[in-house]
Amino acid sequence: MKYHVKVLTYLKDGVLDTQGKAVARSLTGAGHTSLLNCRVGKYIQLWIEADSSESAYREAERMCDEVLVNELIEDFSIEVDERQ
Repeated sequence: MKYHVKVLTYLKDGVLDTQGKAVARSLTGAGHTSLLNCRVGKYIQLWIEADSSESAYREAERMCDEVLVNELIEDFSIEVDERQ
């Protein structure tokens, strides 16, 4: 079965997010005064062939651990959707 896996990576709390700060400055400068904070992350889409959604999740988790995520400074979340 084919699974569409969505991975969201984001900086851990306490890690300086210079890109987020730059985006926040731009937004408040454009008049968006209600903005309290801005953090920037990465959205990664994967298509994985697996026997089950649990298997697809575990494979994506291994990909994050090995290549996609710098665990010293980033956290991540994974969402798996079945695609036929």
